[in-house]
Amino acid sequence: MFDSPIALALFGGLITWTFTSLGSALVFIFFSEIKPKVLATMYGFAAGVMTAASFWSLLAPSIELSSKMDLPKWIIPVLGFLFGSFFIWILDKVLPHMHIVNGHEEKEGPKIQLSKSVLLFLAITLHNIPEGLAVGVTFGAFSIGQSGITLASAMALTLGIGLQNFPEGAAVSLPLKTSGVSKLKSFALGSLSGLVEPIAAVIGALTVTKLTLILPAALSFSAGAMIYVVIEELVPEAVAEEHNHFGVFGFIFGFAIMMILDIALN
Repeated sequence: MFDSPIALALFGGLITWTFTSLGSALVFIFFSEIKPKVLATMYGFAAGVMTAASFWSLLAPSIELSSKMDLPKWIIPVLGFLFGSFFIWILDKVLPHMHIVNGHEEKEGPKIQLSKSVLLFLAITLHNIPEGLAVGVTFGAFSIGQSGITLASAMALTLGIGLQNFPEGAAVSLPLKTSGVSKLKSFALGSLSGLVEPIAAVIGALTVTKLTLILPAALSFSAGAMIYVVIEELVPEAVAEEHNHFGVFGFIFGFAIMMILDIALN
């Protein structure tokens, strides 16, 4: 299994999807809506994990690989980072979706008549694309060798993304349940929103193993995509209104957890 980048990427994507499903399963435990302070902390934690992972697991290896090329070592990481952010911005504009912030529904993207459950599902699916790509690219980089990325560091990234997927799964299923959707359907939609991650992971691994020269750019591309999601979606929800200090400390704790995982497993 460890000889196949596709199998590794699929394995990593399935791990992160499992965490999404576990978070979605909170609909069977909580009988009322989660308190805003708890949600703020969860969003902050997710943002902290993704920010730390973007640097230690993606940008740092990209910079190291770029330093071995005949170009200024900042060019490829910066351009990849910018293109990754721009890519998710385009998806954000063309994909209809909805967020619930402090009980307020905010629809984004094209004005298409879709149910609330579908719009929430699409919102988290959009978030999960860069996360899946990041998992696949790191496992692909490990399989190539000579990239500085070890199996342990790829697993650290997978575990970190999995941990922050837990609140993302709950962010789909719990609002649906409180809006009148059945527990089973709320769980199913929350779980299915993470299905894109193993798919994106396989695509990421295939891309970097077939086109090895783009590995530094692919790493920074994934980082840029993840940071866009952090700033555009997670941080605003983490620091909304009077609960901002819970989101801030959630961010700090999530950042520290990912930093520990990446350093300890390398």
